[in-house]
Amino acid sequence: MTDKEILKAIQQVEGLSGMTVNERLFASDLINEFDKAKHHDKEKAIEILELL
Repeated sequence: MTDKEILKAIQQVEGLSGMTVNERLFASDLINEFDKAKHHDKEKAIEILELL
């Protein structure tokens, strides 16, 4: 996923402020993307967390 696609996925979810990080990853459908990045691209994983 590109940065633009990640940001779009996050922006489509309402009520992120009341969710845990895991809930935010699941609601934005980025959990698999984050898991892949966590093992292969740490900077991208950090970026996903910062955007959430």
